[in-house]
Amino acid sequence: MASKHDIASPLLGTIFKVAVAVGDSVHAKQEILIIESMKMEHPVEAGVDGVIASIAVSEGDTIAAGQVLVSITPGVIAVHTEEATSSHSNHERDDLARYRERRRLTTDEARPEAVARRTAKGQRTARANIADLVDDGSFVEYGSFAIAAQRQRRELDDLIRNTPADGLVGGIATVNAAEFDEDIARVAVASYDYTVLAGTQGFLNHRKKDRLFTVAEQLRTPVVLFAEGGGGRPGDTDAAGVAGLDGPAFALFARLSGLVPLVGITSGYCFAGNAALLGCCDVIIATENSNIGMAGPAMIEGGGLGVVKPTDIGPIGVQTANGVIDVRVADEAEAVTVAKKYLGFFQGATKNWKRHDDAMLRDLIPEQRTRVYDVRTVINALADIDSALELRPTFGVGILTTLLRIEGRPVGVIANNPTHLGGAIDADASDKASRFIQLCDAYDIPIVSLCDTPGFMVGPDAEHTAQVRHFGRLFVTAASITVPLVTIVLRKGYGLGAMAMAGGGFHSNAMTVSWPTGEFGGMGLEGAVRLGFSKELAAIEDEQERNELEAKLIARAYEHGSALNMASHVEIDDVIDPAETRQRILSVIGSTRSWRARDGKKRPMVDAW
Repeated sequence: MASKHDIASPLLGTIFKVAVAVGDSVHAKQEILIIESMKMEHPVEAGVDGVIASIAVSEGDTIAAGQVLVSITPGVIAVHTEEATSSHSNHERDDLARYRERRRLTTDEARPEAVARRTAKGQRTARANIADLVDDGSFVEYGSFAIAAQRQRRELDDLIRNTPADGLVGGIATVNAAEFDEDIARVAVASYDYTVLAGTQGFLNHRKKDRLFTVAEQLRTPVVLFAEGGGGRPGDTDAAGVAGLDGPAFALFARLSGLVPLVGITSGYCFAGNAALLGCCDVIIATENSNIGMAGPAMIEGGGLGVVKPTDIGPIGVQTANGVIDVRVADEAEAVTVAKKYLGFFQGATKNWKRHDDAMLRDLIPEQRTRVYDVRTVINALADIDSALELRPTFGVGILTTLLRIEGRPVGVIANNPTHLGGAIDADASDKASRFIQLCDAYDIPIVSLCDTPGFMVGPDAEHTAQVRHFGRLFVTAASITVPLVTIVLRKGYGLGAMAMAGGGFHSNAMTVSWPTGEFGGMGLEGAVRLGFSKELAAIEDEQERNELEAKLIARAYEHGSALNMASHVEIDDVIDPAETRQRILSVIGSTRSWRARDGKKRPMVDAW
């Protein structure tokens, strides 16, 4: 006869349930009783195939650890019941079914009417924009089950169905992972959902932002923010407090400036708090239907400032001309395309690139020194094909600011624009260049300066723009950078303006070279001759003779200020064949360094303006 198999209690507790009786056949994995201990149920299995010989306890008994509970006579059991042998049920568990339904309610598919309204306006949902931005299958959402903090005024089912994610979809993902390593491609992304309470900033979506911005800081990931929405939400009733002005979201986001790239995208209405976050971003990409303002119609009216339509507040034309918007696009699809391209510059060098023939650079500057040309032709010829991305093209037009690649390596270019004021630098152009230099330096992108300027703008009217301070800003910003700055003089290199384009002086940067068309002077040469030789010229009474002397002196000044003569005095580093430009730049900038390898920030911030 087989010896009995005793089952002892593994712990102190109470018998909650006895599931077998004496004489029952059991298999080894079969649950035969349940012990309750510390409010937790602990199942006990038979351990062997056999027949229940005796049961030493009853339901409700208190038992000690090691106490014998059941004895089993081991033996072969002819048939195992379906319940005993099956480890899975065809019926879905209630908790999993409930989860799946709640998850479904967070999706666009659960809200077809809201999606249809969005589509009718020619716009996409928050989730559709994120899906387009990130690599397939890479998005990991944070806080998806949040709902509006309005349980005191609305039914829970209503909130679950109509305020998914509390109007903010956010998480981490990768962008451009096909070109870069996964760690480099990782980003944080947050998108206000205009189909939920007009994309307003609610109590819980503020908490979600706080969490996401903190994670972005910890992981050192760029942040992409889709900012469309109406600002603060007054209707949340569940949050304690008075005004909510102690929330950390704005400080947390602003603290990321200079630590990780911040990309702002907006479409439609972006007002108040949403616009405040947008304004902290390094780059703002906006669609044609955008209206951006620090207050919406309700706040404006509430302040006694009249009744206005939302479309009258900060339309695309205004916010592009004034420099708020960096890149103007047709729609959200183009905005996402631009965002991916922009992020790529901060993800490093690429291996797949095509470039123009170097020889084409030789013919871009007209031989006639007073003939205007489009400096964008030079920028595009230097750049790898289709790599250039110009920022703020209609603001501060005296200097162009462009991100591009040269043989795959990210480079930031500032370039004087000879079609505007002859290339003279005004206050807006100085501000624009200063901020761009900060952006490049913060994330270790080398800078190339294409210089063709008669200097800073002068005159009584110009001084109304506070240009003394604005021009000073360009000097102090350039003096604070550590990335290589290479200056290429295309034509004019005059006065303080040319010095500013070289980081403060022609020997203040990593390299200053000139094309053969370069001409130099402490100021415009005609003015220099008329000022420096005023007595000699005034002493000549005959006008023709005086003009001939002036022309002779000016010609001499141009020869003296030629690029070759400047190089012979070592005031610049070299004169080069324009076809050598790309090679000279690459010889200085070297390999692209990663801002991620640095602990903390290089600069305190990237100036919002």
